Amino acid sequence: MNKFKELRKEVIIYRIGIILLSMWFGASGFMEITKNPLVWDRTILMGYPPYFITALGIAKIAGVCVLLIPNKLGWLKEWVFAAFFFDVIFAFISGYFFAGISEIVKPVIAFILILITYIMFRKISPALRVSFN
Repeated sequence: MNKFKELRKEVIIYRIGIILLSMWFGASGFMEITKNPLVWDRTILMGYPPYFITALGIAKIAGVCVLLIPNKLGWLKEWVFAAFFFDVIFAFISGYFFAGISEIVKPVIAFILILITYIMFRKISPALRVSFN
């Protein structure tokens, strides 16, 4: 019974994490695809080419779609978590060099969210189960 409660808690944390990640990266991807001035102009000023911004937005939306498919494509979800991790690392670096220390708060929050969600994903996925104790 105790094991069931622990697994249930992990599933709830995982699902909350997936919802938050989907909202975060879905909104970001949508703004990149639609050339929202809040994101687009700032990213262009950082020196990124327009085709890269659009491709990144499409990749984020595709990643969100994969994460939202329940109990399927575990191996692909691993890749999505890795891609989101690298996106956040590059956002951290770009933001720091573009605007200084004030721009690293959002990437750090996103990194922590990805990390917690990924750990819960590994704990609840039978094929990928691993101990993090």
